[in-house]
Amino acid sequence: MDGGLHRFNQTIREPFVQAILLLCALLLLGLLWGELPEDGRVGRAKWMKYHVLLIFIPFCSLLNKERLPWVIGALLTNYFSVLALGVYYWLVIGDQGVPPLRMSYLSFSAMLGIGIIVAVYLTGLGQSAKLRIVSCFVAILLILVQFHQNGRVFLLATLIAVIILILLRYKREIRKFIGAFVFVLIITAILASSSSVFQDRWFEVKNDIELLQQGDYRSSLGYRLAIWDVGLHGIAERPLLGHGTGAPESYFERTIVTYKNGIYQNLPEFQKTSHYHNDWIEIGMHIGIPGIFALFFLYWNWYQIFKKNQLGILGAGLLSYIFLAGLTDAFIIFSKIPILLLMITAIAIGWQKFNLNDHYQRTP
Repeated sequence: MDGGLHRFNQTIREPFVQAILLLCALLLLGLLWGELPEDGRVGRAKWMKYHVLLIFIPFCSLLNKERLPWVIGALLTNYFSVLALGVYYWLVIGDQGVPPLRMSYLSFSAMLGIGIIVAVYLTGLGQSAKLRIVSCFVAILLILVQFHQNGRVFLLATLIAVIILILLRYKREIRKFIGAFVFVLIITAILASSSSVFQDRWFEVKNDIELLQQGDYRSSLGYRLAIWDVGLHGIAERPLLGHGTGAPESYFERTIVTYKNGIYQNLPEFQKTSHYHNDWIEIGMHIGIPGIFALFFLYWNWYQIFKKNQLGILGAGLLSYIFLAGLTDAFIIFSKIPILLLMITAIAIGWQKFNLNDHYQRTP
């Protein structure tokens, strides 16, 4: 409808697009030895959320110089509208996440983390003092809100990703790096000491460890350790093909009855089985080692598309965040969050391409 097959052919040559298609194709193929949803139980079909990645293809294909300002305006309007709702529920209602949008505190915290990384990246650009000041203010505002959400993993992933981003930005300017690093530490210390939500969540870690010492896995930490244990056992059983797309959740519930004398058998009562709280184990359970390599191929080419367009530092910040968050949660199937990341990716590379083209056209 807009450029026809020619435009689609150009888009499909991009290795990142090929990585998306490969992962989705393997998941579809895995249905041959997996499980289709039974009796309309769509909750068992969380694997379908991986196919949200396909949105990148039409979105990137349709993006051009004329549409770019409108797309950026739409993204910023929606992002800050969701942020305002989240702040309202935090300050006024005393609730987590954004309930009207069915957005859990985990998804909201993940969204905040992405905004912080982009804002910190913009503060390092030397083009405009106003942009640096606004970006710094936005980054501090977002991390203030994130400290008052219950997503410990995403907060930690955000802080580490920000430090990586700063290190890459100022790796040849030691004084600036030390100054920026100390500034981040001061902000973190102030927010950590003033956030009761943050302190309560870290206090829960101590309780989780005490329960583990008693052999009780009915806690956030204990549940993760248990499901990772079962997941790694499942991958070792069928490393080449996995257990089939859609099968990992039911595998967990079947296996824990007898696995290690049933020490995990009461966990479905503690938390409903939905995923393996780890991107690598989750995909490995679905489609085995080929799926793990496909996920690595996706992440690598996601970074490369940033690097190819002279945005390697931003790419490293975002991909380190995705990787770290995916170690303790199934990050890629947070349906709202990959869409945000894909939009940012397309907009960033589009902005860079259009600006470079304008520069070359003006250069005699």
